[in-house]
Amino acid sequence: MIRYPKPLRPGDRIGVTSPSSGVPRRYLPRLEFAVSTLRERGYDVTVGDCMGGDSGHVSAPAVERADELQRMLLDPTIAAVVPPWGGETAIDVLDLLDWDAFTQAPPTWLVGYSDLSTLMLPLTLRAGWATLHGANLMDSPYRPADGLAHWTKVAGAELPISQRQSGVYRTGLFDVWESDPAASTYALDGVGGWEVADDEEIEVSGRLIGGCIEVISRLTGTPFGDLPAFGREYAKDGLIIYVEAAEAEAFEICRALHGMRLAGWFAHANAIVVGRTQAPPSGEFTQREAVLDALEDLDVPIVFDVECGHVAPHLPLVNGALAHLWVTDHERRIVQEWV
Repeated sequence: MIRYPKPLRPGDRIGVTSPSSGVPRRYLPRLEFAVSTLRERGYDVTVGDCMGGDSGHVSAPAVERADELQRMLLDPTIAAVVPPWGGETAIDVLDLLDWDAFTQAPPTWLVGYSDLSTLMLPLTLRAGWATLHGANLMDSPYRPADGLAHWTKVAGAELPISQRQSGVYRTGLFDVWESDPAASTYALDGVGGWEVADDEEIEVSGRLIGGCIEVISRLTGTPFGDLPAFGREYAKDGLIIYVEAAEAEAFEICRALHGMRLAGWFAHANAIVVGRTQAPPSGEFTQREAVLDALEDLDVPIVFDVECGHVAPHLPLVNGALAHLWVTDHERRIVQEWV
């Protein structure tokens, strides 16, 4: 059974730690600004010790990162944990965490995307915690695009959250933080919208689950990625599975999705949502073709170009929430609800 954290309220405490990559010195002004914006929203923010980013691809040794993340998630005075961003190898902490403790403890919001999917997906599948796939801490200062909600609003919701396509996106990979670390408006200069692969209209419901393809595909066949069991548990509702490519070329994404398909990840899918990506093609083989090569024969609607990936703006999605999705000529909207 999915358990949802208490609604996040001003005055609540938010923990900041880096269970994967830390923050290099040149980005410390951005970190300080991101923390300050949460404090201005009324939250008490505590920054942990595992934050360094100049001595390698991780913020600290795996044991230290696991201990700090676990301590924050199990601390009853902390309502949410928001790492600065993802990274590369959060997978190295999974078997160092006390999963029995998570299963027995009240849930805390874990927020983020990219390599954080490595942690959020198992928390939902194995411990039954709802987790929030959305902006990382470094993206938190940005005002949400029209139609989307800030992650703090989603984490604080007691009623269903309705969001619609923004219609805009960022064509560059990153805003240049160094030139204006206090900027709070995304540079959204691209125009595009959600699109069903076969151009049909869909109205579908299901339990939301998913994340970044490059990292969650590595959980296939492990105790931390038993999505087929999750699908069987919620077979009555079915699943809306969202996936998004960070930077891997199309052939690698194609192989990963085929592997997930063969492992039964999409057996209970009512729809597959694909995040907009700027990951490269493999020669003339595109990212869209990679998805269709692996998943088109499932006879499940596939929705492309949704704002749930590495391309800003970021649509917050709650793993475990019951979602209702409309992609029609007149409406492109998703509503998430939970008790």
